[in-house]
Formats: sequence, structure tokens, C-alpha cells
Amino acid sequence: QVRYEESGGGSVQAGGSLRLSCLASGFIFRVTCMGWFRQAPGKEREGVAGIYSENGVIYYAESVKGRFTISRDNANNTLYLQMNSLTPDDTAMYYCARIVCNSRSAVDWGQGTQVTVSS
Repeated sequence: QVRYEESGGGSVQAGGSLRLSCLASGFIFRVTCMGWFRQAPGKEREGVAGIYSENGVIYYAESVKGRFTISRDNANNTLYLQMNSLTPDDTAMYYCARIVCNSRSAVDWGQGTQVTVSS
């Protein structure tokens, strides 16, 4: 059974930082391409960042480039998202997901962790 345990969300002021974590289980994490998605109220879910398994290729949405960093710890089946210089536009529910390698499409995702940025 695939499971994601997301954590690290919270409320911060603009300019602050948060680090999201996602402990995954139920599949072979080290060979799985992973990503973070987010969904703000009234908006569609969007891809934030992804990291491929084999070649380590990383991508970011234009809106977060230079501020967010995705990483993975294959030994501990954990995906991370370091978020710096947060703005109110980053307020959303953030989801950990398996993605189709060499694409930005999600296979499935967890329950999410809420990030709220106040001005």
C-alpha cells in the first residue's frame, strides 16, 4: 500500500522559510521519480518541483525557481522541499507525489500539508 506522510507545513510571515518532508512507503523509493505539487483555494493543482530517480534531473515551476529546493534521501525514503523567501502567493496545500519519469505528471499523491504565508 502506497503511503505518504507529509509534514513541515505551517504559518509563516512573508520572507520566511519552511522545510517540507515526505516519508514514503509501499514502493521502491530510490527508483521512483518524485515531485511536489500544490493547490491554492480556487485554483488547480500545479507542479512545484520534481526530481527524477536515475539521472537526478530536477525541475522547478518558474514561480519558485531560485527560492525552493527539492531533494531526496533514498536511504530513508524521504523527499524534501526547502522553501525560502516565501510570499503570500505560496499559500496552498502542498502534496508529495510519485510522478511519471521524464514528465511532470503525478501518479498519485498524499494527503498534503498546509502552508500559509501572511504579508
